[in-house]
Amino acid sequence: MRTVGLVPLSSRRAFVSPDGQRAAVMAAASPRCTSVRLPALTAVVLLLMSATTVQSSQGDKEPVYRDCVKQCVRTNCTGARLRGFQSAQPQYMALTGWTCRDDCRYQCMWTTVGLYQAEGYSVPQFHGKWPFARFLCFEEPASALASLLNGLACLLMLLRYRSTVPRQSPMYHTINAFSLVSLNAWLWSTVFHTRDTYLTEKMDYFCATAVILYSIYLCCVRTLGLRRPGVSSMVGVLLILAFTSHVSYLTFVSFDYGYNMAANATIGMVNLLWWLCWCWQNRRTLPYWWKCGLVVLLLHGLALLELLDFPPLLWVLDAHAVWHLSTIPVHFLFYSFLIDDSLYLLNTEKMGVKVE
Repeated sequence: MRTVGLVPLSSRRAFVSPDGQRAAVMAAASPRCTSVRLPALTAVVLLLMSATTVQSSQGDKEPVYRDCVKQCVRTNCTGARLRGFQSAQPQYMALTGWTCRDDCRYQCMWTTVGLYQAEGYSVPQFHGKWPFARFLCFEEPASALASLLNGLACLLMLLRYRSTVPRQSPMYHTINAFSLVSLNAWLWSTVFHTRDTYLTEKMDYFCATAVILYSIYLCCVRTLGLRRPGVSSMVGVLLILAFTSHVSYLTFVSFDYGYNMAANATIGMVNLLWWLCWCWQNRRTLPYWWKCGLVVLLLHGLALLELLDFPPLLWVLDAHAVWHLSTIPVHFLFYSFLIDDSLYLLNTEKMGVKVE
């Protein structure tokens, strides 16, 4: 997708270093570190072995790319040409923060990709991610759409839960709060994949962590808190402190992608094992226990799709988008479990039966 008024550098200097020697193309670029909502331990360990930083990748290290961006910015992003770019730029692009420099990087990215392919090399990554064909203002169209659909599925099932389960159910308010946390996370995931900025990236990561931590709290309330409210309150306070410390470290000390993934892996495994233990203990008394177990296993298993890291099909569909698309049906199964369990709890409370 070309933008009016931009004149990228000629491609004749492809892969040529400043001393005139052809630069060697690295075998692979560092994979993008993406948010992990319920990570599979294997996937995270393998990603941690290769993920250190996403500040640069092979594509944006190339002299042809860097020279292209410099010349494009110098030629198009000052004076009359900049005013011409701004007047011709669609309003939705301006509102989502696309600048002249961003367009230069986008155009030069595709110039470099074309040169790589012409030379017979594999497609490189740029600034920590694969090249995507921009659609309107959407930087990663498939992932943005998948995140939006996940959010809509969550919203639809939340409305069904509210219309089916009376407010008197012991887990009603906790599940509603969990749903709002999840909706917020999918909102920021959609925003992040629409426009990758410093703020949207951080919000995507932090909100994803919040979902996992609240899932642990949800499990704690269901397994312990109904009989011992003080225990769930203490766990809730500890989880809030953990989240605050996590966000503070990544914000004020160092945004360490490896640490973030390790932290999500750890709390994700706590969430997995706690829910599975509860499912196993109640497999003979609760006929719907399998829904919860299957949901937890599916969410962790589907995270393995991230290991299929490949250049986007048709420059749109990559492994991350496939992962998000695959989790959409899981919302329906999970809320089916929540509805069954909430109604069960309500009935046992009315009959004065001890909750398991």
